[in-house]
Amino acid sequence: MAEIKDPENTIIMETTKGTVKIALLPDVAPKHAERMKELARAGAYDGVVFHRVIDGFMAQTGDVANGNWDKDFNIGRAGTGGSEHPDLPAEFSKIPHARGSIGAARSANPNSANSQFFINFKDNDFLNGQYTVYGQVIEGMDIVDEIQRGEPPMNPDRMTSVKVAADV
Repeated sequence: MAEIKDPENTIIMETTKGTVKIALLPDVAPKHAERMKELARAGAYDGVVFHRVIDGFMAQTGDVANGNWDKDFNIGRAGTGGSEHPDLPAEFSKIPHARGSIGAARSANPNSANSQFFINFKDNDFLNGQYTVYGQVIEGMDIVDEIQRGEPPMNPDRMTSVKVAADV
């Protein structure tokens, strides 16, 4: 079991497959780390599906506007929204998109990340310097590996509870 060194900057994500722990990188991407904590504390991620899961690439989730399984869910709309908060400016760094890293999903505009994020299944170096990295899975990558594949998945897995470790 991974030791939680900084509870204020650690996310505990309960999924339909099991528990995933994520260490946020507030020194690297402070605005993105803060947004994830803000949405977690508001319960906004609870019930949100993994709407785009590509084998050998990544699992994407976090559409709090259109991806909540429990609130008027429509798989065709999942992945098209964000949150009620403004988009975030890019916080690119030298941190690579390695296996287990958390990347900010966005449109073609580098400054359009909001609530959606993805977890890399493998090292995806072609994303380096183009998408903000703001966290790393420290426990439960085996759980991430089991998430239902598809664009969108036929029976999507979801985040059932997302909390900041300091609040648990």
